[in-house]
Amino acid sequence: MKWTAAKIRTLKGERKIAVLTAYDALTGSLVDGADIPMVLVGDSLGMTVLGYETTLPVGMDEMLHHTSAVSRGVKNALVVADMPFMSYQPSLAMGLENAGRFLKEAGADAVKIEGGSMRTELIEALVANGIPVLGHIGLTPQSIKEMGGYKVQGKTSEQARKLMDDAMAVEQAGAFALVLECIPPELGEMISSALKIPTIGIGAGAGCDGQVLVFTDLLGISGKPVPKFVKKYADLYPVVSAALSTYKSEVEAGSFPADGQTY
Repeated sequence: MKWTAAKIRTLKGERKIAVLTAYDALTGSLVDGADIPMVLVGDSLGMTVLGYETTLPVGMDEMLHHTSAVSRGVKNALVVADMPFMSYQPSLAMGLENAGRFLKEAGADAVKIEGGSMRTELIEALVANGIPVLGHIGLTPQSIKEMGGYKVQGKTSEQARKLMDDAMAVEQAGAFALVLECIPPELGEMISSALKIPTIGIGAGAGCDGQVLVFTDLLGISGKPVPKFVKKYADLYPVVSAALSTYKSEVEAGSFPADGQTY
């Protein structure tokens, strides 16, 4: 069964929604093979795959390239493309054009946009033109320069009210679901209860309608520290490192290839 934005929306109140990032055909097929209904081609690939310090340097060409690869590896999951920094902020027309490219050129099923009330006009225009939108509020990585770093959002009553208003605005504008990142769990549950669309938490507590994690964080494959909200379901970095070291040793010793590895 191919997942659509409309089907994801109907999961609200029916079951929790698992979401994972993917960055190429291999990771896309692995996530899809686990029957995970939604795959996010996150601009986090800037840090997990491309070696940048933040998501800010990632551009449209890179996102289109990786989204195309993920789309080729996914058969059933909804593929959501993260719109990179400055691909939609300058103008409504630019946002429409670039979002359309993800569907037309890269095979995505939807796009993700950071921001609350300020993005309602764009969300409405995208949805009106047949482009499903996943919203994203709370800690928005494309705004870390203004936020002063990766910090928990919504800790004061004023900030919490603003985030609630943003969530309601994004829903009203037509988003099919909303990512809540790095906010207190009580606020995550309050927003989730107030909305008719699913919320996807990342560091926002168990009260959200679903959860998303970064593929490399979940598998412990990067060898780098991970955020507090991450649970490592595997610790593959030492396993991979040991395999590579063994390969090197066997090549140097002349024990690879053996008879079983030749024609």
